[in-house]
Amino acid sequence: MSDNKENVPKIRFPGFTDAWEQRSLSELGNLNRGKSKHRPRNDKRLYGGKYPFVQTGDVASAGLYIDAYTQTYNEFGIQQSKLWNEDTLLITIAANIAETTILKIKAAFPDSIIGFETIENNVVFIKFALDRISDNLRSKAETSSQANLNLAKLSNIDFYIPSRMEQDLVSKFFKQLEHLITLHQRKLHNAKNLKAGLFQKMFPKDGEDFPEVRFPGFTDAWEQRELGDVSERVRGNDGRMDLPTLTISAGNGWLDQRERFSGNIAGNEQKNYTLLTKGELSYNHGNSKLAKYGAVFVLKSYEEALVPRVYHSFRVTKEASADFIEYMFLTKIPDKELAKLISSGARMDGLLNINYDDFMSIKITIPKVEEQIKIAEFFRIVDHLITLHQRKLERLQEQKKALLQQMFV
Repeated sequence: MSDNKENVPKIRFPGFTDAWEQRSLSELGNLNRGKSKHRPRNDKRLYGGKYPFVQTGDVASAGLYIDAYTQTYNEFGIQQSKLWNEDTLLITIAANIAETTILKIKAAFPDSIIGFETIENNVVFIKFALDRISDNLRSKAETSSQANLNLAKLSNIDFYIPSRMEQDLVSKFFKQLEHLITLHQRKLHNAKNLKAGLFQKMFPKDGEDFPEVRFPGFTDAWEQRELGDVSERVRGNDGRMDLPTLTISAGNGWLDQRERFSGNIAGNEQKNYTLLTKGELSYNHGNSKLAKYGAVFVLKSYEEALVPRVYHSFRVTKEASADFIEYMFLTKIPDKELAKLISSGARMDGLLNINYDDFMSIKITIPKVEEQIKIAEFFRIVDHLITLHQRKLERLQEQKKALLQQMFV
């Protein structure tokens, strides 16, 4: 630990005691805006030639470096934009404001990105120093039709830098931390891809009654049924209003309304909410980016809860597993059936025009309940693996954020 001076970090490597020096970004190197592709208005081709054209979204998703491309770019506009060499720091000033990454290949980019080149200082250190103050940079963005951070404001941003030797040590530490974060991002991505791939193989394809992959001992064909054949409606409540009040998020399943909306939004309508018991399901027939035809989830984390009456709530019979039904809907296989029911788009309240009886009439293909249970148990294990990777990644990202505050001034 160092002393508590304003221009020294709270945590630093042994042997370094000198104060850090205040500098503006323009004092540390050269900043220049990229150039647009200058293509005809109706020309939809990508910038190309032998070099890639980096967009703001590429910078936001890249992490520490942009060092490889898998896309194929066509021959167009190569003469229109400056080519930047490796070790150029890219800083986005529009769309994804204050995101940064470092080019490790030759590339061009539009005027929504600033290129920063330095000689005397460590470019990785500058990147992380900017990441530390990214919220401050975003607050300086001008808002018109689209928020943007102009070059002058970025050039005059002040921050503190140490000697080159200390810069190199700090950069090495954060590069290793970033590498660890990238590894866990990759593990999470691979686990999600594994789940998606298994969905394709462990449920029959459209028009078929056998999946590609199944557990030993199961050989019977899957049977086509209506959802209503293996379920029954749940509605009404017993007057208790002190139960958890939940809502369905397509990406996160059941959420407490206080968590989702910072308060209970049921109001007087809560007296009409449905009492759902653990193991029962609801179909939120709301349209969203993640679930075009709505989402179905089992109540698992609560013994009892109140859920919106507009949801189609139901329980399964002994012929079905509630967890299996949830996974079946997550595969999106029933979407084809749901799409047939929609006579028009979403209503004013965002709900699709699918009533309960029609929802129960959709055709589903399911195996015997014993196989359903096996499939559901397997995917619960996969989900647990995904959750572990997600939590580890979140912890590392939180640690990085805390260390950026403590190891930079």
